[in-house]
Amino acid sequence: MVIARAGDVNFGDGFGLALFAGPCVIESEELCMDICARVKEITNKLGIAYVFKASFDKANRTSVDSFRGLGIDKGLETLARVKSRYGVPILTDIHEPWQAKPVSEVADIIQIPAFLCRQTDLIVAAAETGKCVNIKKGQFLAAWDMKNSVAKAKSTGNDNISLTERGNSFGYNTLVVDMCGLPALRALGCPVVFDATHSVQRPGGLGASSGGAREYIPHLVRAAVAVGVDALFMEVHPDPANAMCDAASMLDLADLAKVLAEAKAIETALLGCEG
Repeated sequence: MVIARAGDVNFGDGFGLALFAGPCVIESEELCMDICARVKEITNKLGIAYVFKASFDKANRTSVDSFRGLGIDKGLETLARVKSRYGVPILTDIHEPWQAKPVSEVADIIQIPAFLCRQTDLIVAAAETGKCVNIKKGQFLAAWDMKNSVAKAKSTGNDNISLTERGNSFGYNTLVVDMCGLPALRALGCPVVFDATHSVQRPGGLGASSGGAREYIPHLVRAAVAVGVDALFMEVHPDPANAMCDAASMLDLADLAKVLAEAKAIETALLGCEG
């Protein structure tokens, strides 16, 4: 069985589609609370397991002047309060090995950013916490090359690992998604997550920040669910145009219910075919 666990949420074989969603970065506690409440209401109606995600620090912003977040102390305090209030598992990412231990005291999933998916010390530190480790596939790697990152995590004895597809570099400022990469990732023995919002990103496309094409998010979600994934990753915001990070590629929160309903309908249709 290929299964990963995040708090009371299981995803993988025998479990329905899960959702990891929230803002790109923690802009404020009020925003996180609002987004979590609204997403949880949607997922409860659709029967989709929900994990709240947000970053306390975006260390890989394009410009030195870009907003990075509240920092680890205030960020973890905010995530802990979201978790306590809404009873949802938490996902957040780390950029340095020392961050793994304090983050593990709040987060149920520790995420390895795509640019850092080959950093041995980072992966090992995250896995040694015993928490679920979600490793994002680098834009520069083939799906099957992620076997080495998986091996690094599992070398600690932790097999609670998931892998996330978020597109591949295709020339300058462009990403494409090879849908064949989804089953290739799954063949590595880990649940697969599809990041629908970073996959429409145009890295550095605006010069001092990344661009994006959020209008294609619903199309990629439908395609990925039809191919087969265990969870969806989406950054959502009630006012994406004015978000402080990844404004061009986040999904408008107002559109989330429709996107998820379509995904759920595809999942249900596929289960019917298997039956």
